[in-house]
Amino acid sequence: MTGVLDKLFGSSARVKIIRLFLLNPDTLFNLKEISRRAKVIPASARREILVLRDIGFIKQTKEKIDEIIRLKKGKIKNKKKKIQGLKLNQFFPFLHPLKNLVLNSVPFNKEKLMKKINSLGRMKLIVLAGIFIQSDESRTDLLLVADSINNSGLQRVLKDIEAKIGREIVYAIFNTKEFLYRLGMYDRFIRDVLDSPHEKAVNKLNI
Repeated sequence: MTGVLDKLFGSSARVKIIRLFLLNPDTLFNLKEISRRAKVIPASARREILVLRDIGFIKQTKEKIDEIIRLKKGKIKNKKKKIQGLKLNQFFPFLHPLKNLVLNSVPFNKEKLMKKINSLGRMKLIVLAGIFIQSDESRTDLLLVADSINNSGLQRVLKDIEAKIGREIVYAIFNTKEFLYRLGMYDRFIRDVLDSPHEKAVNKLNI
């Protein structure tokens, strides 16, 4: 589906940026933040922003924020500061159908993703929830149980997915001993994840 959207919207960069704004409708972004969050080079991000602004999907706007100013003798003063940036236009005429089209599409190959994660350590349990199964009912998107894991490798994989989906992935990692202990103690977090909609991509613990 991702390839279809790329062709439909002209580029993968545009799809990433559209998804970023749709999933963060109240956030004011500048070019640097859009480029970083969507993992799109600044030149491409600038080009796509111009297109999206011209059609009215996003708008240039200003907002007031609280700025903390540190004075002498440790005193602190709050000051209102205006910042300028880009924000989703809630009155864009095709907003709702666009949401349905973009957010209901899975921007990654689940099988390839599982192969990447599975290669990062001795995985005993991989639970997919939240964004990975298009559900809002879980407290996490990904739960991993492994006795050894390449954390830097995992971060790279997740950052790549975050750029595609437009938001941060919520995940939890346990070793086998800790997980089984918490499971046996009816840990609230573990129970909530397992009682909510989820998929077990790897289940060597027979949970």
